[in-house]
Amino acid sequence: MEILSKLMQLKVLLKPLIEQNNLNQKNMDVCFRWNKKNAYSLAALAPLIPDTLRVKSPHDGIMIYSLVSRQAESVFKEVADSSTNSIFISGGPHPSGAPEETLKYFDYVIMGEGEETLPELVQALKAGKDVSKIKGIAYKNQNGKIIFTEKREPVDLDKYPCFDPKILMAPIEISRGCPFRCKYCQTPRLFKGRLRHRSIDSIVECAKNYDDLRFTSSNSLAYGSDGIHLRLDKVEKLLSTLDQMEGKTIYFGTFPSEVRPEFISNESLELITKYCSNTKISLGAQSGSDRILREILRGHTVDDVVQSIELCFDHGLTPMVDFMVGFPGETEEEQDMSLELIEWICKKGGNVHSHYLTPLPGTPYADVETAPVSKRFRKVMGKMALNGKVTGTWE
Repeated sequence: MEILSKLMQLKVLLKPLIEQNNLNQKNMDVCFRWNKKNAYSLAALAPLIPDTLRVKSPHDGIMIYSLVSRQAESVFKEVADSSTNSIFISGGPHPSGAPEETLKYFDYVIMGEGEETLPELVQALKAGKDVSKIKGIAYKNQNGKIIFTEKREPVDLDKYPCFDPKILMAPIEISRGCPFRCKYCQTPRLFKGRLRHRSIDSIVECAKNYDDLRFTSSNSLAYGSDGIHLRLDKVEKLLSTLDQMEGKTIYFGTFPSEVRPEFISNESLELITKYCSNTKISLGAQSGSDRILREILRGHTVDDVVQSIELCFDHGLTPMVDFMVGFPGETEEEQDMSLELIEWICKKGGNVHSHYLTPLPGTPYADVETAPVSKRFRKVMGKMALNGKVTGTWE
C-alpha cells in the first residue's frame, strides 16, 4: 500500500495540469465503475446523472466508485495503476469512514449520502466550477491539504426513487439509518443515528416494477417507527397496501434485510404470515454472551434472541440468525456461549450465518485488536458447515 500511496502522490501533483488541459469539457464521459457488490448503490445513483456509462475498469472522464471496506485495497490498487485521463470520485461506507486514506488515491470523496451531493459535484466538474461550496464532500486543495466542506442534511427519500427500471433495479429501500449504536456498525455513524422511512406511495411506485417484492432496511419491523418503539399499525398499513396490488408476492424481513430480535412478537409475526410469502426470517443475534452484547451496545439480550427464535418456530418461520466472532476482549468461554446457542438453533431447525469481526473505519472498533477464534469454535463450526447447517467465515 505504501508504493501505491507514493504513486498517487505523483498523480496528485500532475492532476491540476491534466484537468486544465483535458477535462474541463462539458461533454466528458461520466462513468460508474460496475461491480456486482455495488449494484444497489449504482441502481440508486445512476438515474440521477443522465447518460452515464457502466464500465468494468477505469475510463477517461469522470469515474465514480462506491465501495465497502473489503473492496478498498483492490479498488485503491486499480486507481493507482490506472493510466486513464480521469477524475476519480469515491463514495460509500469505506470512503465516508476513511476519507483521508481514500484521498491518497481519489480526487473527491462523497461523505455519506450521495443523492444530492453527487449530481452537484459532477455538474461542477464538467463546468469547471469551484467545488468548495458543495456540501458533503472532501478533497485536497492545491497545497495538498484535505478540505471538508459543510455537512449536508439527510435527504428526503421520497424525492429519490430506489432505482430507474430502464437502467438497473434493486430491492426496495423502505428505511434508512438506525438509532442503535452497535460499535462495529457504520450505519448509525453514516446517517446520524436517525431512522427515516420511504412513504407507502413511494414504495408502491417502486413495487410496480416487480412481481416478487424484497426490501432493504436495517430492521424491517421498524418501518414507520423511531426504530426503537414498534409501530405495527404502520407495518400493517404497508403490507396490506402492497398485498392489494395484483400479482405481487411479498418477502418481508428476509435478506437483504433483517429484523431485530426484540421486535419479534406474536403480533409482528402474524402480520408476516398473513401478508407475506416468506417461510424464513433473518435476524441478528451477534453473540451468545450478554456481556458481549452489552459491550458492543447491541441493545438486546440473549433471552431476547432465544424468545424470538421460539416465536419464529411457533409461527412456522425458519429463523436465519447472524452471529459475529472475534470481538475485542472476547474470551473462549464467551465464544462457547455463542457456539452453544448456534448448536441449539441448528438442532431446532434454524440456520446460522457467522463471520469474523471486520473493524470498519468510522466506527468505535475501527482500530481495535480482534480476539482470536478458539480451536473448538473453528472445529465445531467447520463440522456444522460441512453438514450444511451453518455458512460464513469465522477465521
